[in-house]
Amino acid sequence: QVQFVESGGGLVQPGGSLRLSCAASGFAFSTYAMRWYRQAPGKERELVATVAPPYSNRNYADSVKGRFTISRDNAENTVTLQMNSLKPEDTAVYYCKAEQLGIGYWGQGTQVTVSS
Repeated sequence: QVQFVESGGGLVQPGGSLRLSCAASGFAFSTYAMRWYRQAPGKERELVATVAPPYSNRNYADSVKGRFTISRDNAENTVTLQMNSLKPEDTAVYYCKAEQLGIGYWGQGTQVTVSS
């Protein structure tokens, strides 16, 4: 049974930092690309960052380049998203997702609110 436990969301002031974590189980974690998506109210879900096997190649949306860092720990089956210099427009529900050959598994989401 595929399961995700997401954590680390919350309320932060502009310019602050948060670290999101997603702990996965129930599938071959190391063979899946791991992604973070976000969805703001009234907007479509958008891809934020990807870390892909086998060499942990990373890709980022232009809106977060230089501020966010995605990483994975295949020994612990976790993917993290370090978010720095947060802006109000980063406010959204953040979801982790595992993908491989058209198969995808979603986490439950964690709320990030950037506000003074």
